[in-house]
Amino acid sequence: MSLLPNAARCSPPRILVVRFGAMGDIIQTLPAVADLRRGVPDAKIAWAVDSRWRELLVGNQDIDEAIGVRLRSWLSPGARPGESAGEALRRLRRNDFDLALDMQGLVKSAAVAAASNAKTVAGLDHRLLREPHAALLYDRRLDTASTHVVDRYRELAAMATGSSPSPEARFQLPPGELRSGLPERYVLTSAQAGWGAKQWPRERYSELAARLWNEHRIPLVVDCVPGEEAHANAIRAAAPEGAVHSHPSTLPQLIGATRRATAVVGVDSGPLHLAAALARPGVAIFGPTDPARNGPYGSSMTVLRASDAETTYKRTTEPSSSMRAWSADAIYRELVPRLNSVD
Repeated sequence: MSLLPNAARCSPPRILVVRFGAMGDIIQTLPAVADLRRGVPDAKIAWAVDSRWRELLVGNQDIDEAIGVRLRSWLSPGARPGESAGEALRRLRRNDFDLALDMQGLVKSAAVAAASNAKTVAGLDHRLLREPHAALLYDRRLDTASTHVVDRYRELAAMATGSSPSPEARFQLPPGELRSGLPERYVLTSAQAGWGAKQWPRERYSELAARLWNEHRIPLVVDCVPGEEAHANAIRAAAPEGAVHSHPSTLPQLIGATRRATAVVGVDSGPLHLAAALARPGVAIFGPTDPARNGPYGSSMTVLRASDAETTYKRTTEPSSSMRAWSADAIYRELVPRLNSVD
């Protein structure tokens, strides 16, 4: 049974997806939006996204419009020029949406979905949300036994359209672009995560790079945001000459470098989920966050997590003990079989 009103069948239904960010969360929402397009091919689908991540949706044929929302300027008036909250909401309302799907599960995203004046607002059950009170703003809620967020979002899309999810998850991403100077073969990593507890100790990257270089002559390319190269440079300084390359990149350049990587080593962060969506081989190191819920989707990655790791979302600054449990040698052993699995 579809959540779209019967009246919408007389003309193409209009659907709003609300998922502001961050990078990995947007990537893990892509299969659900692909299911929306498959379930209702003639629908007009808009996606409200934080303007910082709008590039992830460039050329996406599953959506008709990416509505960039400058959340930072909303939260800090005058901090950045851009559209006011009122202007953005008026633009949303002009679309006359039949259905708004909150795929973020926060009060702010639910509020935007409700403020769009969509005829129906839907989201996950309160037990599955990081901010349970967001569900108070929904007309319909989905309770599901699925653990991984990709599967949960896909079930929400299936409930919306009244169709079953497609057999395979589809991640439609831009082609990206290549920054000059990349080696022919390399292992790519983004050594930083949203908070310190999810990070692998910096010195371990240098140790891993030394083994890769000394035994395979494959460098470790450390991606970073332009202007924030200090972490990458510290990894390079502690490794043999030539073993580490710093790769300050734009989002399109990160996508391009990921597509071409021989393998990837990552932690729970957007670049890791990008690599998994592109089916790049590699190793994913998890600690305080649960990979069963938020891990890389698909089978291209070897996922490592200590058996006694505690699931916690405390935003501490230093790597957790469960991340420190993994030595560079342990990661190297898991990574080597993946070096020759690239297609």
